[in-house]
Amino acid sequence: MNYSRILRFALAGAVAAIFSTSAFAQATRTWVSGVGDDANPCSRTAPCKTFAGAISKTATGGEINVLDPGGFGAVTITKSISIIAEYVEAGVLVSGTNGIVINAPAASHVLLQGLDIEGLGTGIDGVHLIGGSQVYIIRCSIRNFNQNGVNAASTTAGEKHTFLNDSYVIDNGVTAATGGANAAAGNVLSITNTSLLSNLHFAAQANGAGAIITAQTSTFNNSPTSVSKLAGGTLVCVGPSNLFATATVCDSTANFQ
Repeated sequence: MNYSRILRFALAGAVAAIFSTSAFAQATRTWVSGVGDDANPCSRTAPCKTFAGAISKTATGGEINVLDPGGFGAVTITKSISIIAEYVEAGVLVSGTNGIVINAPAASHVLLQGLDIEGLGTGIDGVHLIGGSQVYIIRCSIRNFNQNGVNAASTTAGEKHTFLNDSYVIDNGVTAATGGANAAAGNVLSITNTSLLSNLHFAAQANGAGAIITAQTSTFNNSPTSVSKLAGGTLVCVGPSNLFATATVCDSTANFQ
């Protein structure tokens, strides 16, 4: 028996198993770069090129970080994850499609932070929520989408709450009954310290039974309707510090504590 040959085969099999395991491993933190490559493992020293390339290599509950300026493309999110850009340009530039689609399961948490989401006048929704429990949109700019800048329309059972904080939602809505930020039936959209400006039909909309918009320290300006309420939708105003450019009735108010 040729023991050296057997040994070589055994070693080759072990090496192959190691590389196979590594190829399918998911990291809790991954990186993207404007000069990255989606064939990379999305590590700090070998970043990926797009959010779509990085998400499959990021574990549920993990984080995609933006290493340097770039355009990182549209992405569909199907699990709890964070996409974070700090102090660098993180562009999502789309035409004729949605910018970011969230179709995550119940009890999922998704964070989008520091993104520049541009629809070029032909994109559908900037952030389109199909499924998921809690979505946080923080320090984002969402502009020039054909339908809504943010469309909170989760059909997941249980909690459906989108938080829009410290952001700009500008020049969205071309088709009928579209505009800045929409909450569909059963969805809560909490808007804090955000400017919704020059959106075509409405700055924000609560559309359907159980659809709730909460407004706090935010500006709803230069739209035909500041907050539209349809089919049982409601508006909750927190504090006296919102600016509504058109006549707006708060269904209830809450004071700062």
